[in-house]
Amino acid sequence: MQINIEREFLERVNDHKGILFKIAKLYMDEKTDQEDLYQEMVCQLWKSYSGFKGNSQFSTWMYRVCLNTAITFFKKDSKRSKVTFRLDAGQDDLRNEEVDSDAEQQIQLLYKAIHELNDVEKALIFLYLEGFSHSEIGENLGISEGNARVKLNRTKNKLQEIIKRKGYEF
Repeated sequence: MQINIEREFLERVNDHKGILFKIAKLYMDEKTDQEDLYQEMVCQLWKSYSGFKGNSQFSTWMYRVCLNTAITFFKKDSKRSKVTFRLDAGQDDLRNEEVDSDAEQQIQLLYKAIHELNDVEKALIFLYLEGFSHSEIGENLGISEGNARVKLNRTKNKLQEIIKRKGYEF
């Protein structure tokens, strides 16, 4: 019975592992920190799995657990050492791929700008980039749809200002 639960859990996580990679990259700048956060998210998902009742989609539940884990992990990491930002974007990708196009460089610079947002703003942008509606964003973050809409608009404006200020525009 336990083996079936473990297998089911691993299959579900594997089906949505992109969520883990994206959140790790969104909250952590350094590759080793991304890997640590990835492991922490998987651990927290496993610890919480018995509480997943299927009232929502697995991916929705996974987003919530992973974002909460990332926020907690990021706060712990921030206390240990100050995060540094590099513009040599190709070196900090989880898969160690080289940046070979303008689009890839733009994505890397967007991540650099997102790193300057606070924890809630990062979650808002992440869910927005994942294509969630305002209602779904609110549900994931435990806020109303209207509040999600307002916070998201403010966060998008703040992100635009960061991009302009840092010269990340192409």
